[in-house]
Amino acid sequence: MSEASTDRADRPAEVTDPLLWGLSAAVADAHQPDEDRVCVSPSCVGAAWPCAAWNNAQEGLRAARAPRPAPPADATAGEPGRGDPLTGWSTDLLPAARSETLAVTAA
Repeated sequence: MSEASTDRADRPAEVTDPLLWGLSAAVADAHQPDEDRVCVSPSCVGAAWPCAAWNNAQEGLRAARAPRPAPPADATAGEPGRGDPLTGWSTDLLPAARSETLAVTAA
């Protein structure tokens, strides 16, 4: 088994992304070595361990512990969603103006 488990009780306190932690732990658990140091996962089809999936899961476990960056100062002031165009329902984004006119043709 991997060092991590998907159980909440086994999740380290410093985990900042529980979903990433859980998914990474599940992948790591599924990609364990057999006695010949070959990955037991059918998706690896006899790949030497540690396989790429196990290595990627370890990176996910590390990333799940990384501190989240603080939002920019201007995004935290004012209305929610105004500083970040990817959050909230209302933004100041407008579609880009098209430089060409589209022609409609009949078939």
